[in-house]
Amino acid sequence: VQLVESGGGLVQPGGSLRLSCAASGFSVSSYTMIWYRQAPGKGRDLVARIVGPNGETNYADFVKGRFTVSRDNVKNTVYLQMNSLKPEDTAVYRCNRQLGNYWGQGTQVTVSS
Repeated sequence: VQLVESGGGLVQPGGSLRLSCAASGFSVSSYTMIWYRQAPGKGRDLVARIVGPNGETNYADFVKGRFTVSRDNVKNTVYLQMNSLKPEDTAVYRCNRQLGNYWGQGTQVTVSS
């Protein structure tokens, strides 16, 4: 099992980014996949979840209406589309396969003018 995140970077407030979590060794369509984030000096927060295999999605209140989690079963990748970004969204974002607690290495998102 391997998870590799990409897509982070520096963006201005109000901007958008799309994070990707490329999976190998299993099918993302069969498992619940979760995006977490951790800001410097703070604890880890669950951001969004996509439940396999029905694809139901759940979001933390602080991202509802701004972030969207999705998956591409052909590419075996989970995405996090982040719109209307705020400075408080600055964090390392990591994807997780809930069963077995597998993690990617994370990707840094910095929202700053």
